[in-house]
Amino acid sequence: MLMLSRKTNESIVIGDNIRVTVARIGRGRVQLAIDAPREVAIRREELAPEVTAPMFSAIPGRSPITSLPVLA
Repeated sequence: MLMLSRKTNESIVIGDNIRVTVARIGRGRVQLAIDAPREVAIRREELAPEVTAPMFSAIPGRSPITSLPVLA
């Protein structure tokens, strides 16, 4: 897993056409702005656990429920 640090209004680019920008940080929450093509499905992890769970099942001792903070 790649971990990056970003400040407000800083972005990361995924592939050629997805940009994730930190919109706001405060009160224990981070708001992200995601610019991606309409055909790219974007869901919060708690709304699509069957999609994200296999990604973490290969990491011994890690659970997708307890390993990641929930960001709304």
